[in-house]
Amino acid sequence: MENVSLFSKTIENIKNEIKKDIVGQDDVVENVIIAIIAGGNVLLEGVPGVGKTRLVRSLGKVLSLPFSRIQFTPDLMPSDVTGTNIIQKDENGRMQTVFQEGPIFANLILADEINRATPKTQSAMLEVMQEHKVTIANKTYPMAEPFFVLATENPIEQDGTYPLPEAQMDRFIFKLIMDFPTVEELANIVKMTQLTMDETACAVVDGPTILAMRETCKDVPVVDDVLNYAMNLVAATHPEIEGANDVAKKYIKYGASPRAGQALITAAKIRALMHGNYNVSYEDINALAFPVLRHRVKINYNAVNDHLNVEDVIKLLIKEVKR
Repeated sequence: MENVSLFSKTIENIKNEIKKDIVGQDDVVENVIIAIIAGGNVLLEGVPGVGKTRLVRSLGKVLSLPFSRIQFTPDLMPSDVTGTNIIQKDENGRMQTVFQEGPIFANLILADEINRATPKTQSAMLEVMQEHKVTIANKTYPMAEPFFVLATENPIEQDGTYPLPEAQMDRFIFKLIMDFPTVEELANIVKMTQLTMDETACAVVDGPTILAMRETCKDVPVVDDVLNYAMNLVAATHPEIEGANDVAKKYIKYGASPRAGQALITAAKIRALMHGNYNVSYEDINALAFPVLRHRVKINYNAVNDHLNVEDVIKLLIKEVKR
């Protein structure tokens, strides 16, 4: 009980500090914090200038973690991301091979416009995003924990981009949408940046605290009814399985992977503690269904013809699946 109170208070302190640098975007901020504690990665979609880079830089300050930014471009090579072996002379003048770390060796990584890199370079991110380690020349280098990748992509400009493969999309625990600010929020952003362009948030936690919070969340109970509901929701995205629901048969081409079920429960435990609850509720599952499923579910032409997007289909699935 005391741990729950301390957990939610710590999260509130983190949010309050981030609010010093980020105007609005409360859901995005909350879900990014959930992802960091869960040990997952986030794909963030938004037009330029809505504060994606500023969010990660602010998080680095608040969490006292090293921050690294990688600008993905078509000419970027895998070694530009992971690092490479170079030849140097030692103190005796003999040549030796030394590993030079790439920008991926940090706790918080901003992979800016990740869909601008070629598939070869995108594939360099697969191992590190899933296993938190990099293998170069048959030698493996582990990442410092906590390790978190926030990748961004622009929803408007698609010329010169390379769609992310399904294997990589599935490695993101969430896909979040950063909406354009309201007029009032826009005015507050302008006022804030007129004073200073630098982040003003202060450190409130550190890496070991985040890892301890991660361990605390593992003990949050999930009753069988809620667990079954979450798994039924993931299974309901598959039109090919026996007993598939009408929504999936009509509107879905491909369903979510088992990672969606893992992400849903892991994140729901953290969300429950964030809101001061001692167990996972149906509300936690429904709230997280959108960021967990929106990049894992592929809709078909029937959905497009009926003017439905992924969000609309997920809403229909939530109505369809019985508690």
